[in-house]
Amino acid sequence: MKNIKIIEVKSEIGAGTRGASLGVDAIKIAALDFMSNFFVHFPTEEIETENKLLFEPIESPYAKRIKGTINMYERVSKSVCDTVKANWFPVVLSGDHSTAGATIAGLKLARPKAKLGVIWIDAHADLHTPFTTPSGNMHGMPLAASIAEDNIENKVHEVDDNTVKLWGALKNIGKIAPKVLPEDIVFISLRDYEKEEDHLIRKYGMKVITTNEVRRKGAEAVARSVFRYLHDCEYIYVSFDVDSLDASISRGTGTPVSNGLREREAEDLISKFMQHRKICCFEITEVNPTLDRENLMAEIAFNILQRSVNVLMMN
Repeated sequence: MKNIKIIEVKSEIGAGTRGASLGVDAIKIAALDFMSNFFVHFPTEEIETENKLLFEPIESPYAKRIKGTINMYERVSKSVCDTVKANWFPVVLSGDHSTAGATIAGLKLARPKAKLGVIWIDAHADLHTPFTTPSGNMHGMPLAASIAEDNIENKVHEVDDNTVKLWGALKNIGKIAPKVLPEDIVFISLRDYEKEEDHLIRKYGMKVITTNEVRRKGAEAVARSVFRYLHDCEYIYVSFDVDSLDASISRGTGTPVSNGLREREAEDLISKFMQHRKICCFEITEVNPTLDRENLMAEIAFNILQRSVNVLMMN
């Protein structure tokens, strides 16, 4: 039975829409509404945030609040690394997706010589850099930071020296770069991304599994194909952004997109992933109850969380 530890990251400095910092507590309220004592069973660590920066002027327009993001990377990566080294399984509940790069950093720091795979269940590729970003929001950049990519060949901005330096520091957290190889990333339900990100996906031949493919083949067949693809990775991280779900049910997130997964499809797929011995960390992110009705998004996230953890404990 796996020893599970919950890591709460109530940070939203990487998002463009306010409210994701409330997502973790919204998931906890969903558990209470379902009369579940889920959160009583596991040790929990809450990471100190930099959300105070939301009230301060933005210094780097192409990497908003990047100094705070670096601080978050340091804290989250240390927590994840320490958790793994203590033989616990980290379940990360985060506000915005920017800190997923810190989760990846922590996993790599815990086992620097092992090959890490990433299953990225998300409507977005999150492969932007300060040189290509359309928004400057850091939650669009965690995978680019993790693969240590600048994407200079698709540069659309002249980025100031200080931002370039801070971006370099972010990529090199833990003094390991890249943390994961681009060919060891699998995107699921990816459907809303820019040509600059598409360039990287094509350049590195990154694997993309569409919503329609999940629907056509079913959870078990998709899970088998993912693990075949990542067969030479020694351990695998699953990151679930709730905007991978269809916009009809994912109102409670900052960037909903149509043609996404249904709740049961996501739940079945993640449960299949959790049965595999190589899975080393699970993260749920981008629940924003301020955009929601009756806490529906958090309730869906909690159902997926609870079933996933149950499967983990049985395996």
